[in-house]
Amino acid sequence: MKNTKNLIGELISEAIAVTIIIFIGCSAAAMLLMYDPSPYQNAYWGVAISWGLSVTFAIYVTGSISGTHANPAVTLALALFRNFSWKKVPAYIIAQVFGGICGAVLVYCMYYSVIDHYNVVHHLTRPLGGGAGVFVTSPGLTVTPIHAFFNEILLTAFLVFSIFAITDEYNTIAPQANSGALIIGFVVAAIGASAGYLEGWAINPARDLGPRIFIYLAGWGPSAFPGLPSYWWGPIFGPLLGGVMGGGAYQLFIKPFLSRTS
Repeated sequence: MKNTKNLIGELISEAIAVTIIIFIGCSAAAMLLMYDPSPYQNAYWGVAISWGLSVTFAIYVTGSISGTHANPAVTLALALFRNFSWKKVPAYIIAQVFGGICGAVLVYCMYYSVIDHYNVVHHLTRPLGGGAGVFVTSPGLTVTPIHAFFNEILLTAFLVFSIFAITDEYNTIAPQANSGALIIGFVVAAIGASAGYLEGWAINPARDLGPRIFIYLAGWGPSAFPGLPSYWWGPIFGPLLGGVMGGGAYQLFIKPFLSRTS
């Protein structure tokens, strides 16, 4: 009974964590995309730091309950390399995607009129993708879907590599105590600031899939699945592969050389 209660708490924690991330991050995306002139037109760092801080806030709220994976790529890497229970992996991923849906609902409740106005002014509809960029990622200028897929592998590998370093108890240079949450947020922000325009730097299957499910049901239809262009698979499978690669690289190239003495 106690184990069941603990698992329920962990799943609620994971859903809340992703809800927070999407609530803050996609709201920043709405500010960037829906207003003319955009408040972030010459300050994209503001969008990047918003996403980063959303991760920091999520960790501070839920870290003591579930560890705040908040990302299926992180959960998979932890199961492979850090002894996280494989039995919990499917439930964690479902909770994370559900949190993505919940976060998207909250953003929609705030911005639906702005999105509709934007579509009217620009002669767009939801099935044609009008406003979809508030919620989901897609390849940017000159970036093909397959290019974006490999970008997501690389960026997520860097994210998970960094998370493993920041949270390794034997890494004496890593931030101590609760400051790790802030540094992980800065890692997310740095990735966005350096590569966000490529394809929106999903680096998290739940971050894209949850909102994508919601907008599909909310009238975006084909602009959600298969997406414009047909890219729904990229921000799901790219980060999963990247997380495994990043975690594996840390275990192979850094972990063996850390001192085991405190």
